Amino acid sequence: MNRAADVAIAGSALVVASPVLALAALAAKLEDRGPVLYRQTRVGQDGADFELLKLRTMVVGAETMGAGLAVNEGDSRITRAGRILRRLSLDELPQLWNVIRGEMSMIGPRPTLRYQVERYTPHQRRRLEVKPGITGWAQIHGRAALPWAERIELDVFYVEHRTPLLDLKILARTPLALFNGTYKGATGGWSP
Repeated sequence: MNRAADVAIAGSALVVASPVLALAALAAKLEDRGPVLYRQTRVGQDGADFELLKLRTMVVGAETMGAGLAVNEGDSRITRAGRILRRLSLDELPQLWNVIRGEMSMIGPRPTLRYQVERYTPHQRRRLEVKPGITGWAQIHGRAALPWAERIELDVFYVEHRTPLLDLKILARTPLALFNGTYKGATGGWSP
């Protein structure tokens, strides 16, 4: 997807979603008075690090507790408001700012963590040839319910075959994909 389309879609989505985003942010804040936003370093296009934004859905300091970076369904670190935000994928809305800032695209492989990228094969590194996306080919084919290697293969397929028509197909199928599995299990979606 080109930059102008990314900015237009992300900007419009932010305007439309702003009331929902405000209510979700308020719910996250009222839950335990912690920060509303969760910021995490992810790997973007060409292996460059950037700060991914999400609404915080877990207790403060969750990365240092329990399963660490992995999140399982029913994880006790997830707040009550966080369960709803995750279920509806509302926690992802702040990533529209990542798109406007040019760090992400509306469509592309989901951004991953540095330790995961360090384990990529040369073929898997192809997914870094494009900006990471809010949604993508792997998301409409099962999201985190898919094995890690299969998700990466779907991402590489997208990189090798991306067209405006494929992007439209992904956008059209994304709403249905939002209600599929979002939990990655004990390895955080990574099976070494």
